[in-house]
Amino acid sequence: MTLSGRGGLTTRIYRGLFDGVLDGRLRPGEQLPPTRELARRLNVSRNTVALAYERLVAEGVLTSRVGAGTFVSTEPVAHLRTRHAPAGRGVHPRSLWKAIQEPAPVRTVTPLYDFRLGGLDAGMFPFTTWRRLMTRELRSAAVAWGQYGEPSGHAGLRAAIARHIGISRSVLASAADVIITQGAQQALDLVGRVLIDPGDMVAVEEPGYSQARRLFRSLGARVAGVPVDDEGLEVLRIPPATRLVYVTPSHQFPLGMAMSLSRRAALLAWAEKQNAVVIEDDYDSEFRFAGRPLDPLQSLDRGGRVVYVGSFSKVMLPTLRLGFLIAPASLQPALRTAKALTDWHGESATQAALARFIDEGLLARHIRRVAREYAKRHARIHEVIKGDFAEWLCAIPSAAGLHVAAHLTPGATINMNHVVKRAEAWGVLVRPISYFCMDTPTLDGLVIGYGAIATPKVDEGLRRLARSFRVR
Repeated sequence: MTLSGRGGLTTRIYRGLFDGVLDGRLRPGEQLPPTRELARRLNVSRNTVALAYERLVAEGVLTSRVGAGTFVSTEPVAHLRTRHAPAGRGVHPRSLWKAIQEPAPVRTVTPLYDFRLGGLDAGMFPFTTWRRLMTRELRSAAVAWGQYGEPSGHAGLRAAIARHIGISRSVLASAADVIITQGAQQALDLVGRVLIDPGDMVAVEEPGYSQARRLFRSLGARVAGVPVDDEGLEVLRIPPATRLVYVTPSHQFPLGMAMSLSRRAALLAWAEKQNAVVIEDDYDSEFRFAGRPLDPLQSLDRGGRVVYVGSFSKVMLPTLRLGFLIAPASLQPALRTAKALTDWHGESATQAALARFIDEGLLARHIRRVAREYAKRHARIHEVIKGDFAEWLCAIPSAAGLHVAAHLTPGATINMNHVVKRAEAWGVLVRPISYFCMDTPTLDGLVIGYGAIATPKVDEGLRRLARSFRVR
């Protein structure tokens, strides 16, 4: 507390305490210092503090209990109002921000049957093992707590990632090629900052990942949606003069098909001819349930056109905010500089713990264990769609990931938005394909995520979802 402002000392102390209660710095039930102690801290007389306390007690903001002390009232006080920052009506963001939708508030209540994309079953995470690794790092004398770290990230983690994706995904990279980020979203932001000039054309998949679209728009790019078919992005429909292409070739988001080898070759040839860059977002290919994975674009690239982006949000926890990118050598100095300017570096202890988690074989073991459970959910959803939903939906074939997309069967006349609303009323959260489109959707249907819903709840959730189709 400071004693700045107008009025006498008692008034200033009163106002400081009142404001502390108002803005939440002093919480309901919290005990205040004794008048003698606060007077000593503020270098004023005890009586001056006592008068401020008495005034706040009289107004019901504080309560005083003989022999116990003075506390912030736990009862609501009618005249207290939440404080807000100044309105700033004369200050406005750049005009492009008016066209970018503000993110919806995060739900604090978990739905009964959560089929949304992006969620994970945190109950399968090895918290005991992770706690041991974090404790070891926090106790380690090697952690330089008083120094800034390397913008590219923890050296051990960069080396571990290079080995891991080299084995699991055939990605060609050394530790020096890896830059650790705060999730995949920051990786996209760094690439955009380094490559995009205002007015540049960026191509994204349609339907596709909306957060990537919004990000590129925020950097001043013109964003064009490029249709996808059974083989992935339709390369021939990429607009002329496109500077950057964002794709999810291993498991197209959200429809689920893999980009064919011929289409991958066509995309790389196009990028070389147009002097463009391709961002390959490999967001959930660790969970593969059938078939042999195709080589990533990054391993096929011979011209230094591909930036490979990965994340641990799906295989670990999204709250860890750990991702990475691997870029051609020509882009790495600028990307490291952009990383230093953005947040300098991530949290060192968490990165070191993840390095040990990978090096000790714990990540591979964890992926194998959870993949078995996700495979059950994937198979069950496909089975139920083929049976109970055959009248309305047809599942799009997929062999990986944490969601299943299904389009309307020919001849079905269903308002999918109405279905989604009815399902939500029965505790089921699911997204229509249109949710992931930037233009008028040419394909209607649902995208059913199974990362967050426990396996025993899948059948009942799908039963309620089917009911939302039948009731009109």
